Amino acid sequence: MKTIYNFFSLIIGSSNDYKSLIPRLIVGLVFLSEGIQKFLFPDLVGAGRFTKIGFENAEFLATFVATFEIICGIMLLFGLITRLSSLPLLIIMATAIVTTKIPKLINDRFWTMAHDSRTDFAMTLLLIYLIIYGAGKLSMDSVIRKNIRNAE
Repeated sequence: MKTIYNFFSLIIGSSNDYKSLIPRLIVGLVFLSEGIQKFLFPDLVGAGRFTKIGFENAEFLATFVATFEIICGIMLLFGLITRLSSLPLLIIMATAIVTTKIPKLINDRFWTMAHDSRTDFAMTLLLIYLIIYGAGKLSMDSVIRKNIRNAE
């Protein structure tokens, strides 16, 4: 049982400051918004876009990705299991870069790709930051970790 507590404590652990609050809010709000938009505008950013990129089962994938973006975005806003919540979003970002930005680099060259990928680049770096540093002091992770320490 002690091993489970140690593992969970490692996952929710973070620095004891407020430095992760703004990155967490930015990433959480962007992904929450993008997930909602996939449902509101399926032809533009949901299944229609997934079909245009060349994914099979575009309807399922768009719903799957949108659901993860909404759930993980909300979890980041609250700072709940931040490191774990960031991982699916990092996979989504890596997939977006490989499927849309690499072809843009090949076809339209560097500067067009650089311009079109600025948000992807920023979100990816912020997700890596959150995986490394965690949620910070003003988060559910901090509250849970405090309760675990008090229970020991």
